[in-house]
Amino acid sequence: MDGERDEELTVALIAARADVPPSTIYRRWGTLPKLLEDVAKERFLPDSIPTDTGSFRGDLELWLEHLVDDISSGPARALFRERLSNTRLSQTAAGYPFQNLVCLIDRCAARGEPVRVPDRLMDMIFAPIIYRVIFTGQVITKAYQLELIENALSSPYAMTSFDNQQSIKDYVLYENDPQ
Repeated sequence: MDGERDEELTVALIAARADVPPSTIYRRWGTLPKLLEDVAKERFLPDSIPTDTGSFRGDLELWLEHLVDDISSGPARALFRERLSNTRLSQTAAGYPFQNLVCLIDRCAARGEPVRVPDRLMDMIFAPIIYRVIFTGQVITKAYQLELIENALSSPYAMTSFDNQQSIKDYVLYENDPQ
């Protein structure tokens, strides 16, 4: 991990970096999980879909590059680790990239390009990145991102739904979902 160890994220650490007293953070958010939830809402919502590049590959490359930058930060890694212990929060966090992929796929379909299945793309592109960033602390290179995209886009499986596995969309929670 570039020779650095992750610092455990605490309200005191955030306050020190923001040059404010911890009471300011507590007054605004109350708890570290609430602060992290607001960070997730700000950084991972579908409105962060990249500008239309004119091709699905281009859109996917730009989106993935931004996503990797976002999730590779110390606060984002802490957010993911915190969400692992809470199924509801995990399902909400999983909804953001899934929604982003659905938006990119809809744009692709509108251009008349071949349409991929978002569940397959989550498994072929997003899942290995999360595993490497969250569980091993690896830095994700641009070359690796491009290789994952190439493998996914060239796979005939990316065009078909799973026969024996439910869709991720049936398990994720969305920001304004009343569940």
